[in-house]
Amino acid sequence: MGYDAAPVEPGGIFVSASGAFLPDPDLIELVGARPRPLLLPRQLSDEELALFCSPSRRREVAPREVIFRRGELGRSMFVIESGLIQLEFGNGLPDKVIGPREFFGELALFIGNHARVANAVAVEPTVLHVVEHAAFEGLLESEPRLLAHFMRRSFSYLVASEQQLIASLKRRNEDLMVTLDSLRQTRTQLTTVERLVHTDELTGLCNRRGLYAFLEALAQHRAPEARLGLLLVDLDRFKQINDHCGHLMGDHVLKGVAQEIMNAAQACDLPCRLGGDEFALLAQVADLAELESRAAQIAAGVRALRFPDPNAALRISVSVGGGLCQDGAEWSIWYSEADISLYEVKGQGGDAWKIAQE
Repeated sequence: MGYDAAPVEPGGIFVSASGAFLPDPDLIELVGARPRPLLLPRQLSDEELALFCSPSRRREVAPREVIFRRGELGRSMFVIESGLIQLEFGNGLPDKVIGPREFFGELALFIGNHARVANAVAVEPTVLHVVEHAAFEGLLESEPRLLAHFMRRSFSYLVASEQQLIASLKRRNEDLMVTLDSLRQTRTQLTTVERLVHTDELTGLCNRRGLYAFLEALAQHRAPEARLGLLLVDLDRFKQINDHCGHLMGDHVLKGVAQEIMNAAQACDLPCRLGGDEFALLAQVADLAELESRAAQIAAGVRALRFPDPNAALRISVSVGGGLCQDGAEWSIWYSEADISLYEVKGQGGDAWKIAQE
């Protein structure tokens, strides 16, 4: 699907609304004590960018020019040099805006003649690099190591994105939703009635009851050698959205934020809605850097959400605070420590994330 992007800059424990190097654990390589720039899952490293641009065809596109339409067959990938591209998925799903150094349409290179899953439209004057199938095959022969890493990262994100798309479409049918949620909850042996009790009706996320049930059986869900981390996610200025755009639009915004939290979750994680515009992600991670990557992904994903008229100009953001959970401590301790970081982000204007250091 190839989306979810924002500009990035060197990380740390805090990223502001204008800042933009967001952590991707797969791309973190330490040289002495200095880390390489941290990137979003869909953003190219300097090495990858140079590799793809070398055999590409440069293309300039005007605002509102269509690069491709949903359902078209294609055999090329696109890398954004400058400007912005909007990906329009339809079916009631929010659009996505992606920018420089990001790529889209890569499935056409991997499997050939792939039907596009979205309309790709230029938001402003944009410069693209078009990588054709033949050029990609040549790169596979000349740079197999770098291409293998790129494809592995792309496949992981594509699988997660497609699974979320399927889930969103199936939620329109309650019978299919029951089947899907039952399959996903087999590890907790929930019945259909328990599932409904433990699920937030609006967003499809776990609710507080589900969270507490998950915590009671946490030992059964723990992955070997994984650390437990907690992210608290709070919508910025949500009351203004309800007041100015109406509560129905507020519900659409909540659904969009919930989708971005699900996008950042793995199979062993628990995304949930705690109530109102407050969400949480209880994640099993390898280290602090991975938890920072999840927080950055959520903040950037929400920032890129776009909505149809009459709310096309609406821009939303979230504040994210969190930290690694102390083994043996209770939920209230984990929540309080994460809430301190969230409060600091809120106090500095929001639209950012902060992870407490150990």
